[in-house]
Amino acid sequence: MSGSGFVAVLVIDLHFGDTSSLKGKRKELSSIKAVLRRRLGAAVSEVDHHDRWQRATLTAALTGGSLAALTAAADRTERWLEARVPDGVRVERIVASVDELRD
Repeated sequence: MSGSGFVAVLVIDLHFGDTSSLKGKRKELSSIKAVLRRRLGAAVSEVDHHDRWQRATLTAALTGGSLAALTAAADRTERWLEARVPDGVRVERIVASVDELRD
């Protein structure tokens, strides 16, 4: 692989067991998305379960100039999510080089 960079896509399934309304879910989700964006540097979007008050699915993207740097950033993001929602998070990680995406 050349030095063209790497991208990680994280598919994040969240379960909010303590939330009892869409309003409560939105408050939690807004806070989570803000940290993912500002502190962890991810581009993030809610992609599923908009109308369910205890579930949400987010897609987050991270980029890096090296696979090691990208892996460290993705690991940091997953650890933060697991600490924030310890009983209700599952993360699927998809990593590709820019060259692979061009093919």
